[in-house]
Formats: sequence, structure tokens, C-alpha cells
Amino acid sequence: MSYTVLIPARLSSSRLPGKPLADIGGLPMVVRVAQRAAEAGAARCVVAGDDESIVAACARHGIAAILTRKDHPSGSDRLAEACEQLGLSGNDVVVNVQGDEPLIDPQLIDAVAQLLLARPEASMGTAAHPIDTLADYRNPNVVKVVCDANGLASYFSRATIPFSRDHADEEWWKTATAQSGHAGFTPLRHIGIYSYKAGFLREFPQLMPAPTEAMEQLEQLRALWHGHRIAVHVTPDAPGAGVDTPEDLERVRALFAG
Repeated sequence: MSYTVLIPARLSSSRLPGKPLADIGGLPMVVRVAQRAAEAGAARCVVAGDDESIVAACARHGIAAILTRKDHPSGSDRLAEACEQLGLSGNDVVVNVQGDEPLIDPQLIDAVAQLLLARPEASMGTAAHPIDTLADYRNPNVVKVVCDANGLASYFSRATIPFSRDHADEEWWKTATAQSGHAGFTPLRHIGIYSYKAGFLREFPQLMPAPTEAMEQLEQLRALWHGHRIAVHVTPDAPGAGVDTPEDLERVRALFAG
């Protein structure tokens, strides 16, 4: 299936200013992300930047890039503009790869793209992996997703979902993990990669923000609130961590240096 990878890149970052241009082994981070994404089966890979410096950095390294408005409130809005600039038709499939994921697995990109071919009832696709520690399960910075029997997302939350009313201590977790599933259920950590049809991506920013979205600060809840379905690809392994902080950047630099 032919699809396009779009990589939103915003120059300002509260925790890591200039993040897309941060040097990783001699290349800007956004270039590293695009090179990694280019190993997937996409027809093309395009960076959607909000500053000329991002577009110029991509051009110097042979990466396709377009300049988008600075005032977009979210990455989805930026990608909607990118779809317009690129002239994508409503049925064209787009995969949103975050610009701070230099370790993204190309096979994961392909798998999320293929979801929309396999699951025509879904407006979006995304990914998740099993949570393997009770600390992560309880961590509000770890976003969880619960799926239904058909592999469609029921809800995303920073809370421990589903909450085990009677059994949520360390011994229960250790026993349940050894039995491959927690009382018949495996908690899943959401991975922030998405696929969309371009027509839905253009529609999405026009949808009224959901109360659940505002409470959880999770944009994907807007789609569920308005009745759209999100198909979830479950991969057994956690992806390489993204870059949010200076400490993350040093860790990734060490990996590329090694």
C-alpha cells in the first residue's frame, strides 16, 4: 500500500529549545528521524517544519521539507496544512512520525500504515506494546490504551486502565506477568505514532475538542469522543525512546556515537 510519512517539527520546545536541529552524530535530529522513516515502505517522507531553519537543514541533507504556519495549536493541525500543500487526496494514507523519534522502527511505521487497509472501519491507526512493570502501569506519564475484542481502541488514559479493584499490588503483578497476561488481560502502553486518511486528517482539527481530551491532555480522545474508531497494532517490544529532555538527547547521542 502506498502511503506518505509526514514528520511535524516545531522549533520551540519548553524542555529542549531548538530540538529539531539538535545535533546527533553530526546530523540534526529531524534529519535522523527522516532518514530512519525513509527505510520504511512509504512512497515519500516529508518534514513539515514551522521555521525556515528546519526546512534549510533538511534541504542540506536531501530531505524533503515544507514550511508550515507557526501558530498551529497541535501537530495534527500542522499535518492538515501539509496535506493541503502536498495536494493529497482524501483517501491517501498518511503516517505521522514525531520529529523527536530518531530511533523509530521502520517496520512499525509500515505496520501502522497497513492498519487502515486491514481495518476500513477505522479512521485512524496507532500502536501499543505490553507494559511489563507495575511502576509503568501506575505512572501517569505512561499513556495506556484499552482495546476491544476487535483490536479497536476503547479508551486512552494516563490512569491505570483497566483498574484491578481487588488485585493491584506487586505480588499480583509478578504472578500475573509470569502467567502471560494479568487476570486474562495485558495492559498496553500507547506508542505515539498515527496513521490517517488525508481526508480525515483535514477534518480532525475542525472537530470540537473533547472534555476527556482536555482532562487527559490526549488529542486522540477527540476522535473517540466524536465516534471515530482507532485501530491498534500491538507490537511485543517497546520502541526506542524519544527525545524530550537534555538527558534524553545525551542518551541518544551516546547510542549513535557507539
